[in-house]
This record gives sequence, C-alpha cells and structure tokens, in this order.
Amino acid sequence: MAQVRPLKIQARERTGTGGARATRKAGLVPGVIYGGKSQPEAIAIETRELEKAIAGGGRFTSSLFEIELSGSKTRVVPRAVQFHPVTDRPVHFDLFRLESGGKVSLFIPVTFINHEASPGLKRGGVLNIVRHEVELICPSDNIPSELVADLTGLNINDSLHISAFKLPEGVSPAIQGRDFTIATIAAPSVKGADEDAPAAEGE
Repeated sequence: MAQVRPLKIQARERTGTGGARATRKAGLVPGVIYGGKSQPEAIAIETRELEKAIAGGGRFTSSLFEIELSGSKTRVVPRAVQFHPVTDRPVHFDLFRLESGGKVSLFIPVTFINHEASPGLKRGGVLNIVRHEVELICPSDNIPSELVADLTGLNINDSLHISAFKLPEGVSPAIQGRDFTIATIAAPSVKGADEDAPAAEGE
C-alpha cells in the first residue's frame, strides 16, 4: 500500500478573490477540497507546510495525505497546485477526497530490480526506461506504492511491457487496448569505441 502522510489544513471562512488575498496576507495558501458525496469546502494551509509536502519526494499530485477537517479525518490526493509566475511560490491548491469503494487515477513509480540477473545488461546492454511511472486506476483502499519491474532473464533487444506486471486486485492501467512498453534492454553503443581507436596511418 502507498504511504499516507499527514497534512495540516484548516477551514477557510472567506472565499472569493478578496478572501483568497486575505488568506495569503496571513501567510496561508487558499485551497479547495472536493470529491465524494460531500460538498466542496474552502480550506487553507500554511505556506511552509505546503512547500514541505511538495518537496517531500515523488509526484505531489499522486501522493496520499490524511487531513483532519471538522473533526473527521479523510484521505486525500492533491489534484492541482498553482504557483506565482515570479516567486514560484504556491498560491492555490486543490485536494480530492478518497472515499471507501471509490477509485482514483494516480501515477505510480516503477522500481527496477535484479539488474545482475539480466543477460543483456551483463553483455554491456543499457536499460532504457520508457516509463519511470505508470498511470493506474486504483481502488481508494488498495493503492500500490510502486510497480516492481523484474529484469531477470532479459536480453539485448528484449522489452518489458505492462502485461509483465501482476497488478493488485482492482488495479488497472489507465491506458487500455495496448500492451505498452515500460523498458527495453538496448544494445551497447560502439560509437565511443570507434572514436577511441587509433587512426590508420596516412589518415
């Protein structure tokens, strides 16, 4: 299961342009939480708290967080962050509620293992990663933290497709209808060796 991190937010009473401006003057970033059966709610977060969450590793809009609002805890996924064009600091953010029984589209990172068990890599081949992460449709209660790509037995010119992965129950690729490539084992380049070879006499 994917890691769930806490995110400290608060309710925001004032809305609209004036309310957002007042929120930012108070050192907070205005936002909205939506999704599920509940109505959208105006929220805010300390600027440093949001910046820390964004820099916390991984794709922010595919990270899982737990918030507490109106006395109840809810799991959420960030859906958008707007940044100031000059300072590059966050000025607005959106959160999407995750409710039991629902599904959500997320980009899940791919981890590659068993490099030493790949004949192609042993022969000098190069791992060409086509997708470092894959968009998956996941049940809100069963979100994987990663996809594990096993390179065992892969030779030069072999490819690893999405069909090689055993996805958790209820999880499916967002791309349907084709067995798309995750990575390939490319042949070693010989250009460098040619450039390093001594020039023939008379050249």
